[in-house]
Parts: sequence; C-alpha cells; structure tokens
Amino acid sequence: MKKHIDTILVQSGNRTDAGTGAISPAIHLSTAYEHKAIGQSTGFDYSRTGNPTRSIVEDTLAKLEEGHRALAFSSGMAAIQAVLSLFTTGDELIVSQDLYGGSYRLFLQFEKQYGIRFHFVDMHDDSRITEKLNGRTKAIFLETPTNPLMNETSISAVSSIAQGHNLLLIVDNTFYTPILQKPITEGADIVVHSATKYLGGHNDVLAGAAIVNSEELGEKLFIIQNSIGAVLSPFDSWLLLRGMKTLSIRMAQHEKNARVISEYLKNHDCVSDVLYTGRGGMLSFRITREEWVGPFLQKLKVITFAESLGGVESFITYPAAQTHADIPVMERNRLGICNRLLRFSVGIEHVDDIISDLENVFNQLRGEAIIHG
Repeated sequence: MKKHIDTILVQSGNRTDAGTGAISPAIHLSTAYEHKAIGQSTGFDYSRTGNPTRSIVEDTLAKLEEGHRALAFSSGMAAIQAVLSLFTTGDELIVSQDLYGGSYRLFLQFEKQYGIRFHFVDMHDDSRITEKLNGRTKAIFLETPTNPLMNETSISAVSSIAQGHNLLLIVDNTFYTPILQKPITEGADIVVHSATKYLGGHNDVLAGAAIVNSEELGEKLFIIQNSIGAVLSPFDSWLLLRGMKTLSIRMAQHEKNARVISEYLKNHDCVSDVLYTGRGGMLSFRITREEWVGPFLQKLKVITFAESLGGVESFITYPAAQTHADIPVMERNRLGICNRLLRFSVGIEHVDDIISDLENVFNQLRGEAIIHG
C-alpha cells in the first residue's frame, strides 16, 4: 500500500525494533559490530559504513523524495561535496547563477583545485543553458527556488534538456522540501538537502542528504561517502528523524504565515520589493534605505537576526554580509543581491506577533528619520 507523505513522516522509525516494540527508534552509538564468523555480518560492520539509526533516516528520506536510495551526511555542504566528487578534471557543470553562497564558494574551490568548470547561467532561459553545452558537460545543478532571490525554474523543462544530452540533473530541494516538490518525479537524478533547515526544523541539528534515482548512482555516492566519512552521527540521525515527523504541519504553518507577511510587506512604504513565490516559508525583501539595515536588524524582538533558515523560529538574514559574502560585490549587485536585501525565514509563531515586531521596528526607523532629517 502506497502511503501518503504525512503518514510516512509521522510513522518514520516505527516498528523498527521488534525486540522491544519501541515506538521511538533506538540511538545506536556503537561504532563496531560483532561478526559471528568470517564472512558473516548483520549488515553492519563499522559505523562510518553503516549505522542502524542512520539507516532508518535514510530509508525515510528515500521514501519522501520517491528516490531509489538516500544517504545522510554531516551537513548539506558535505552532501554537495560528495555529489561533486562524482566528476573529474575537465568536466563541466551548468549551475544556477543565483544560488546559496556556500555552494558558490564550493564550486569555485573545485574549479581552482580540481579543474572542474562551472558555468553560472539564468535557468529561466533554455537558450542560456543550451549555449553552454559541449562535449565536456556532465551535469546541471539547479536551485529552485533560488537562495535568496526566490527564482523558480521548471524542473521538468531543465530535465528535458539534461536527458536529451545525457547529463545528470542535480536539484537542491532545501527550500521547498518534498512537501511542495519532488524533483526526482520530475526527472532529476539527484536531490540534495541541507537537512539542517526545514527537514530538521528546530535549529538543533546539522545534517545533509542526497537522494538518487538509481542503484548505480547510489552505489557511487555510497563509495564516496564511505571513503570521505562525512556521515550523519547516530544522535543527529535521531534528531533529524524526530524533526521530520512534524514536517508537513510545520510547512503548512510556515506557508500560511509567509503569505500574510508577504502581503503586509508589499503594502509597506518602508519596503521597495518583496520576493515570494506564493509557496513555502521563505521570502526576501528590500528595505527602501540601505542605512536602515543595521538598525532594523538590531531592533527586532520576536524575529531573530541569524544566518540559518527553516526552523520553527522566524529568522532574518543579511545575505550581503552573511550567506553570500563570498560572492564578489559586483556580481552580487548584478544578480540583485544588493545591500538592502534581507532574507526572511518565516517561522510558525503567531503571525500577529511577527507583524507587530516588524511594524514596531519600521515605526522606530521612520521616527528617527524624521528627527534626523
């Protein structure tokens, strides 16, 4: 019987301990496992290679994304590094021009150290993608929506290009999660997550994931993961599993709040632009005056000025000085990541309290502007 995603989430880890009947799965801290004889194994030998608690969260991730296999990593960037390790010197990838600053930084490191070339393009225009194709192109890396400009791209459209040229399609699904989109069902080969964000959902676990659509890709990534060792620890696996149980209801409240707040910001005279897709809990906006950014962030009382996203608490991040600081200023400005842009991870607090916090700060900024002329 095929189960609804809500049921998969809530019952993840259930019925995995037949010996005790425990509802919450055990945290297996052991790093080594006994062999009864040469060639006899329980399926677990050494915790870097495989761990029972990690296996449960990996099985759940594979089901959520409707993939063949999932691998849990110590962070989202560790997952992306493992995926990039599928490629060799001389290979080329076409990637979203507007994407998370940490991914941008890692791409440049791989370009400098390993001679893998990355072409940053506007994924909305198919011709921009196809004009970068050549015999060395091996993959397309796509963020949708993008971080922080919230640009959406049709996964199925890019998948058609990838499949037509025998390329891997890699999609970062951190912002939307499998609640809102499942890239593998639209033609992606690999899905990556910073599971620290919405999947974990409580700002208490650092984790990453890669989900693949085939046994061959799964085995290749497993060999890389096992060799490098950037695996998710047993306790963090349990925390991630616990967090995912409420993913569906959390995403519903994130989105409900974000829709209200986006309308509030669109109609506010202290805000010039609001970037919101209408789905999910992430939005970005530009304050009308650059000199207001510092005081705005300092005066928040309910919303936290912090660098992460996707937790139950509301966070606002300043991309120019935080997540995207490694992108050159001219490139940031060209893309629209200007010094007035703020990224807002809308939490699940009562929406009236979030708006009151924003309104109080805006009123203080306007009052100070009047006093100082």
